[in-house]
Amino acid sequence: MTSGALTAGKFTKLALRLSPNALKIAVGGGACCAAALLVPQTQIGLMGFSAGAVLLWSSAIITIAAHRHSSARKRFHRSISEFVSHDAAPSFTTDIDGVIGYENAAAVERFGGHGGQTLLAALENLFAAPSATLARLQSRALAKGAAREDVVMRQGHMRLSVHLLGEDGFLWRLEDIADRSHDSSLDAISLPMLTLSKSGSVLFVNDALRRLIGHRDTQLDRIINDLPLRAGDIHMLAGTEGRIYARAPVFETANGHREVYFLPEKAPNVNDWDAFDALPVALLRVGLDGSITQSNRPAREILSVVSTDEMNLGDVVEGLGRSVVDWVSEVALGRARKPEFVRASRSKNDTFLQVSLNRIEGKDSVELIAVLSDATELKSLEAQFVQSQKMQAIGQLAGGVAHDFNNLLTAISGHCDLLLLRHDRADPDYGDLVQIHQNANRAASLVGQLLAFSRKQTLKPEVIDLRDTLADLTHLLNRLVGEKVLLTLAHDVGLLPIRVDKRQLEQVIMNLVVNARDAMAAGGEIKIETRNEILTSPLVRDRASVPEGEYVLVKVTDQGVGIPPERLQKIFEPFFTTKRTGEGTGLGLSTAYGIIKQTGGFIFVDSVVGSGTSFSIYLPAHTALAEAIVETKVPAIEVVENQAARGSGVILLVEDEAPVRAFASRALRMRGYTVIEADCAEDALETLEDQELEVDLFVSDVIMPGMDGPTWVSEALKNRPNVKVVFVSGYAEDHFSEQQARIPNSVFLPKPFSLSELTTTVQKQLQ
Repeated sequence: MTSGALTAGKFTKLALRLSPNALKIAVGGGACCAAALLVPQTQIGLMGFSAGAVLLWSSAIITIAAHRHSSARKRFHRSISEFVSHDAAPSFTTDIDGVIGYENAAAVERFGGHGGQTLLAALENLFAAPSATLARLQSRALAKGAAREDVVMRQGHMRLSVHLLGEDGFLWRLEDIADRSHDSSLDAISLPMLTLSKSGSVLFVNDALRRLIGHRDTQLDRIINDLPLRAGDIHMLAGTEGRIYARAPVFETANGHREVYFLPEKAPNVNDWDAFDALPVALLRVGLDGSITQSNRPAREILSVVSTDEMNLGDVVEGLGRSVVDWVSEVALGRARKPEFVRASRSKNDTFLQVSLNRIEGKDSVELIAVLSDATELKSLEAQFVQSQKMQAIGQLAGGVAHDFNNLLTAISGHCDLLLLRHDRADPDYGDLVQIHQNANRAASLVGQLLAFSRKQTLKPEVIDLRDTLADLTHLLNRLVGEKVLLTLAHDVGLLPIRVDKRQLEQVIMNLVVNARDAMAAGGEIKIETRNEILTSPLVRDRASVPEGEYVLVKVTDQGVGIPPERLQKIFEPFFTTKRTGEGTGLGLSTAYGIIKQTGGFIFVDSVVGSGTSFSIYLPAHTALAEAIVETKVPAIEVVENQAARGSGVILLVEDEAPVRAFASRALRMRGYTVIEADCAEDALETLEDQELEVDLFVSDVIMPGMDGPTWVSEALKNRPNVKVVFVSGYAEDHFSEQQARIPNSVFLPKPFSLSELTTTVQKQLQ
């Protein structure tokens, strides 16, 4: 027989599958034979008659095979039925669908007749989750031929076993497991004990324990007062005549239950150290040499040790900053009473403790009692506060430095602009002046990064679709990463809009991509992903809490060298860099941090050394339906040639920095304006006391010694309400936005500004 031949077993299975359609096959065969007799062409008629005959024979063979299989199956089930009919345990036979074919007398007596119904219907009220249990056992039986499982019923336990009958039949047997509560051998034991289930429920209490406590409660919390159960420790039992102290060894049984025995002990004296085991305070008794002479249970738990025998205080805590012996000696002499913060050295997690040592005098010697308190949360809050204070201090320093540098850069670039106006491209000095101007702009960009970190830069937010922004940025990013690095983008289809400063966000993405490129010297892939993220509860990580709401998540992932754990907490600090001198300023990530925080977002980092780094940025989604997504174009600054038009008017220039004031006054006078200078607010107000003096515009610095810009301008506008105002400052606009909002007809010009920016702003205000 060839490999393609149909074996008897395969034919029988095929016949069983086709048996419901045997009548249809026979009808089809008869119809073919009848039609063949009516066909005039002899050849076609013979072919039709042959086909009909084959169908008729096939129908007969299928019917016979199915009948023989059914008879054999009935004989097999009958023999099984005779075998289990007198079994004391309830037994059932079922088909593949769980329909009961036979149930013995024990099953009928216990569950009633369920012939023709499913086994699930018979057992559904017997134990928890019967559907899942029966399906699991039947699946195992199909795979291995048999399976069994012990299940917990409302009263007692039961072993449910199943055996595969033939190819698609099953024999089920239910065997009761004797309840341990009726186990006379345990009741005969004089030692008090009880049995607990896997879930901690009391399954059995013997007579000895009932006699000890004086009642028959089966609730664990009514038997043991000081739960949770601690194997081997002394527990307090709830006796009807008072507390009963007993040590409680615990043993695991083969079926996963626990047997708890109680060894009665004398009630401890209030002066006995063992009585402190019941206190919720962690206590240690410490010798003058720092050795731990005794400990109570809460102390051992908080120190993560089983026993403190032959241990020194220095063995379980660290981070004291001095030797334990010195500390103990000072406390023993009464010189030190201040609590110390230490770390539990045996704990798997970072557990910080506040340890208070107290001196006690015994009959013969001086000892110390150590009180331990968990200070982990306190230390975490302290670390957050210190980090916040450090970042705030650095931010204030960066903002102050940026302000001073902006004044210097304004003077440098401004006077450079004045020189460029007097030199043409053919002049030998023209190239040098251009170099000065370009480097001043680079310095201004660096100062802008400081302002970004200190979150004191001026943002120009707009509603954007991040997919479009990244698409426009891709060409530049590909040039940045080079040929050895593959840049891929993946976007959420329904990405929500966000409201950010587009230019600043592009700066963040570029900084992250450049860092990723530098981390992959041998090349690799940088992946930028965007998706919507809905937080139904606050996300707490890295000492920050992201409020619940809708966010757009931006992830920049590389396959680089990774960042060691000890450096992860410092990467957002300004001037921190792992690059060699001259290769980086250390401001890239701090700038990104400042921009994201000022935008109202959050940035986190995950890194595995040797595998790569991933930065995750959470930006609040802009879901205001009334606002359309529009591209807000920043008006371009007019070129110098277009600003050659002369103006007219009187300008009061108030600036405390002499170089800035000199440049600004010369620039404005060159454009035809009359400029009155003042080096402080008080001089400006004194100048305005002349009522005959006509002034069209105030140009004032914001931060000055004495009275600041918004204050003196508000005072001056009381008598000159129609004068317009231009504020200039090395700080960001939002640094004084509330004050500026109260001053009508005022605009803001950030430092450093060029000659053309100054004259253009003044010209627009005077129009």
